[in-house]
Amino acid sequence: MHAADPKISREVPRIRQLDEGAINRIAAGEVVERPASAVKELVENAIDAGARRIDIAVADGGKRVIRVTDDGCGIPAEDLPLAMSRHATSKIDGSDLLDIHTFGFRGEALPSLGAVGRLAITSRVAGGEAARIEVSGGKIGAVKPAAGQPGTVVELRDLFYATPARLKFLRTDRAEMQALTDVVKRLAMAEPYIRFSLTDESEGLREVFSVSAETGEPMTALSRRLKAVLGVEFAENALPIDAEREGLHLTGYAALPTYSRGSAVQQYLFVNGRPVRDKLLVGALRGAYMDFLSRDRHPAAVLFIDCDPHLVDVNVHPAKTEVRFREPGVARGLIVSGLRHALAEAGHRASTTVAGETLGAFRAPSPEPRVYQMDRPRVPAGRAFESLSGDSLGFPGGFAESASARVEPEPEPEAEEWPLGAARAHVHENYVIAQTADGIVIVDAHAAHERLVYEKLKRQMAENGVTTQALLVPEIVELGSDAPRLLDMAEDLERLGLVIEAFGPGAIAVRETPAILGGVSVEGMLRDILDELDDQGQSTALQARLEAILSRVACHGSVRTGRRMRSEEMNALLREMEATPHSGQCNHGRPTYVELKLSDIERLFGRR
Repeated sequence: MHAADPKISREVPRIRQLDEGAINRIAAGEVVERPASAVKELVENAIDAGARRIDIAVADGGKRVIRVTDDGCGIPAEDLPLAMSRHATSKIDGSDLLDIHTFGFRGEALPSLGAVGRLAITSRVAGGEAARIEVSGGKIGAVKPAAGQPGTVVELRDLFYATPARLKFLRTDRAEMQALTDVVKRLAMAEPYIRFSLTDESEGLREVFSVSAETGEPMTALSRRLKAVLGVEFAENALPIDAEREGLHLTGYAALPTYSRGSAVQQYLFVNGRPVRDKLLVGALRGAYMDFLSRDRHPAAVLFIDCDPHLVDVNVHPAKTEVRFREPGVARGLIVSGLRHALAEAGHRASTTVAGETLGAFRAPSPEPRVYQMDRPRVPAGRAFESLSGDSLGFPGGFAESASARVEPEPEPEAEEWPLGAARAHVHENYVIAQTADGIVIVDAHAAHERLVYEKLKRQMAENGVTTQALLVPEIVELGSDAPRLLDMAEDLERLGLVIEAFGPGAIAVRETPAILGGVSVEGMLRDILDELDDQGQSTALQARLEAILSRVACHGSVRTGRRMRSEEMNALLREMEATPHSGQCNHGRPTYVELKLSDIERLFGRR
């Protein structure tokens, strides 16, 4: 930091009005961050225009060319110059900035793009003649007659040519293309009844992404669109979500915990159809899966919150990627309760990818070369069956008496009709092999029982409350200006066994703590809660600690590896898994069982 020299007089800076070009370039810096931002603005304009088909073509990651063609309502020729001026829009009348039903409303996108690139718009309304206008570096040309179909074609060339310093901050063509594709996919998920296509014109014509317009009921159309955008695996392992609370309606699809990801790449959130990246909603999504995933795994979900526009403010950020709810706690609670209800209804179900990963593990990474029949050593005819006996394979009494497997008598045939089948064997003192009507199920008995005990402990805690232990001497924690924030949630903390009260300005007295936590650092726990409040707007730190303890207790109280189970015990475990929600994964998000269809097993042995 440089100190001013008191002996040198400074001229008082004068206030001046920026020229229109500078204003537009500054506005463009807020609205158009990269080619993906430009595509987002243009595609949203096409959606607002009522388009049912939107074609996007780009070159060099959008740096050289971006062209968006739609079949929407079009722009009258006399309105084209007005469309290129700032704060001119057909979306709102300005009387109520909260009553917004469209993607755009600021009237900044087109003039911002024209300020930093070479922009051309060709548009035609139904029953009218097409017209064209060009803007280069903020300079608007005259409207000219043109040829074109009903709808609008917006072509943006040489993005940021008028602000070359901005070009230095762009990434490689490949990275910009990836970001651009992600934007198109998000908008395609939000609008399943619109056809989208994305073409790369850098070297020839290469179709990068394309989806047809869907039909049918909204949830059916959305399911088909998600299958096309995110793949078959997500569609097979996603649960439908439909919940409502205090004017907010939550719909969409959320994947099973065993279909988790290593990062948050498959988390898509929408508010009134608008793609958003909101830390409140992301925190709520993570909180809903808190009990089912370890910290290094992330849930996959596509969620839509629809509400009256007056309940949410979308006029928070120029890029419109952030929103502010009038009642943020309601939005968060809706996501957590809606997802947990759907996960509970899924019962013991695990993702289909578990079976695929299992089959992949069976495949040897470097297969042995084939040995053909003519190359095999000849075995005398009299010893052909002898070579297949149990003794020659290393089992003293044949297959049935393997030292690591315990085969049980066959149960009643109808038991195989249960979802997890009938227990047939207990191998390596941990894994239960069960036979179903069309395959087999392999159960990790310890992990499964751990989940069952954990769910039982959680139910008991919910029914009987959290047992507390009173501190002989209340612990005083100095928190300064953060103390009122904790005191505001004192009732919620008391339900979890933490009793606090005010102790002078900026201090909190802790009188009781959850007994199950034992000797806990009270100050550390309070600061963890505050950190989570800063990050997510709501804290689950204390609840997470309680559930972590219950999980540990459940782990120690479960069936231990190495203990042999009787047939009745194995079948009882299977039936309890079928009746217990979330039993498809253990407390850390790993699957508790693997199901292999008979067709999968036959494929392993080359029968299919």
